[in-house]
Amino acid sequence: MVDALLARGEDVTVIDDLSTGTRERVSPGAHFEQLDVVELDPLQALFEEVRPDSVYHLAAQASVVESAKHPGRDCDVNVKGTLHVLEAAERHRAPVVFTSTGGALYGNAAPRPTAETEVPAPLSPYGASKWAAEAYVNTWTNASAIPHAICRLGNVYGPRQSPHGEAGVVSILTYHLYSNEVPRLFGHGRPTRDYVYVGDVVRALLAARGHAGTYNIATGQATDVATIWQQLSAAAGKRIEPKLEGLRPGELQDSCLDPSRAERELGWKPEVGIEEGLRITYEALIHEFDGRARA
Repeated sequence: MVDALLARGEDVTVIDDLSTGTRERVSPGAHFEQLDVVELDPLQALFEEVRPDSVYHLAAQASVVESAKHPGRDCDVNVKGTLHVLEAAERHRAPVVFTSTGGALYGNAAPRPTAETEVPAPLSPYGASKWAAEAYVNTWTNASAIPHAICRLGNVYGPRQSPHGEAGVVSILTYHLYSNEVPRLFGHGRPTRDYVYVGDVVRALLAARGHAGTYNIATGQATDVATIWQQLSAAAGKRIEPKLEGLRPGELQDSCLDPSRAERELGWKPEVGIEEGLRITYEALIHEFDGRARA
């Protein structure tokens, strides 16, 4: 996202508490501030200094499993943090593009592909916190007439995704192949997700700026975890038998989103299919892993 904004000639300030990310990921062309969006005063002070004309709010506690273990922290980051971003942005009449969740919001009973009109039924505190944050975004839009946008993302994957943690199945499985380790496929490899390539997501967020609405950013195609493992294994030229386990608390069985509203209203649709995206991602991640190993 930062790279795309810089390429458009924008002046970019990045806020991150580095709880999951790393400073080295941020382009040297952007200004960086290590802040937590939960802390309102330093956030507002930075906004007063920068005076942004738009805000892309991607900061989140994004682990479903962690949200079940620590729902209070999940609420602080995803709900209070979003409220703070909206308050700080309002002083400068800056529209916010908020990244929400798709699958974790709609629940297992939703028809698939799921449209934005479906009433959310989250199974995890993470999904509940994102839904609550969406309510604040909509309230601020209605009260201020600033066009804030909500982008409900599918399962985002692509180069640079960290293999360390619970989220990011493509990078996690790629790292297992790189390390010749046996992976665990939760849900016995059967759960499906709507995998959307990171480059397509960036284009969608750029397109959403200045729009007031809620948009699924996804492909409308469901792929199970076992297929992801098979395709990555084929790219690696390896055969490793995975360990099959049950779903973890709060995890969905199936998810697939309908992106047709984004196409109609934002002029956006995904361009990178799952096979091409996995190939690009695998090659980029292996190159990165090799570089880290040499270092």
